[in-house]
Amino acid sequence: MNLTTEIMYKAIIEKDTSFEGQFFTAVKTTGIFCRPSCPARKPKLENVEFLKTARECMLKGYRACKVCNPLASLNETPAKFQQVINEFSENPSLKFKDYDLRQKGIEPSQIRRWFLKNHGITFQAYQRMFRINSAFKKIQEGESVTHTAFDTGFESLSGFGHTFKSVFGVSPRDGKKQHIIDMTRLETPLGTMIACATSKGICLLEFTDRKMLETELKSIAKLLNATIVQGNNPHFDTLQSQLSEYFKGERKEFSVPLDTPGTEFQQKVWKALQSIKYGQTRSYREQAITIDSPESVRAVANANGMNRISLLIPCHRVIGSDGKLTGYGGGLWRKKYLLELEEKNRK
Repeated sequence: MNLTTEIMYKAIIEKDTSFEGQFFTAVKTTGIFCRPSCPARKPKLENVEFLKTARECMLKGYRACKVCNPLASLNETPAKFQQVINEFSENPSLKFKDYDLRQKGIEPSQIRRWFLKNHGITFQAYQRMFRINSAFKKIQEGESVTHTAFDTGFESLSGFGHTFKSVFGVSPRDGKKQHIIDMTRLETPLGTMIACATSKGICLLEFTDRKMLETELKSIAKLLNATIVQGNNPHFDTLQSQLSEYFKGERKEFSVPLDTPGTEFQQKVWKALQSIKYGQTRSYREQAITIDSPESVRAVANANGMNRISLLIPCHRVIGSDGKLTGYGGGLWRKKYLLELEEKNRK
């Protein structure tokens, strides 16, 4: 897309995250530069200049906006929040109340708003969900209901039973019959991602600003007949490590296990996607030929769009027959970044 002044100005008015990484808005009257999706009050067009990189902005004397923090990854978890999340992950019986948060230099209303925006729940609700997820796993591993309730920080068996049933739809004693999907947030150079995993492997990996994310979460829960809950999973550590290596140009293939429920045709398409080597691209038609279905280009494109595991199942390596970048759920700017990253490091 040719980024005209009109297109860029329209993007900042609409706070369009799909333009993240393509340009920055530098405001002449304030000396501040912002990302396209900045929620702050918008300047008049005559007071704006659009620059390609943060470096350009700073060389021209502009300061980074304190509202949208354009020097940080999109939707990145603030360091103080991440520290609390890490502590709680290691010991779900902990209870961070307002006093505890203030002692750590965190204003409770701030973390509450951040969790509502990024998780759809408050921090207190997040703690309860994580705690009940830990309890669920202990019960599935054979621990008693009583021991589990008090070991994960619940003060009464009745309160534990009520919370457990409200989340999983069954009593704690029937917990072994219930399935669960763990969910976490991962930081990457292209923004924050949501990862989901079962005991079999990663079942979802998407950027938090993907418009279809909520639909995908509901779909994976229905397909696996499971409840999605914030929590740890052994596959998350492997995933985080391998993603870090990938973005550094040190990893060309992922080995973390996947759990990909879908139709037989979707499975064929996703397998074909995984056969596209690092640093290479393929058109939709070439992909259709690969699965011996040359007349199914539209169906192949649709199955690509149904892929819930970004990067690991590399739909970013599929381009138009004319060589142009085409639809990508994470945004074309991310697709361009990924292809350039792989081209640079493929040897």
